[in-house]
Amino acid sequence: MPKLAGVIETALYVDDLPRAIAFYRDSLGLTTLNEDARFAAFNVGGRSVLLLFKRGATLETVHLPGGTIPPHDGHGPLHIAFSVTSDELQAWETRLAEQGIAIEARTAWPRGGHSIYFRDPDNHLLELVTPGVWAIY
Repeated sequence: MPKLAGVIETALYVDDLPRAIAFYRDSLGLTTLNEDARFAAFNVGGRSVLLLFKRGATLETVHLPGGTIPPHDGHGPLHIAFSVTSDELQAWETRLAEQGIAIEARTAWPRGGHSIYFRDPDNHLLELVTPGVWAIY
């Protein structure tokens, strides 16, 4: 069987795209790769892309010069975890507090990793996770 090499894109669906772009850019420090009226793409650690789509704006096939993108959408609060180093977790907690972002929960995992959980403006559950949470991380 052929093997998958990783997850390149993760998508969240948001109600207010400019508000969401500002949150991920200004609060989390992500760099915008591309954006238009229906979506924004962010560089995450030089290894993956976070896509934000305006909810309901991708219900039709998108036609591009090189092909098409089938319709997709999502509803309700979703979850995404971002990897951080153990040394930077406290700095992230400080950064979130400075931005007025409440930490909803903290978890110490059996393998030694730690997670903190908080929400974006669309109520998606975001997690910052250190090595040791999963056997592969």
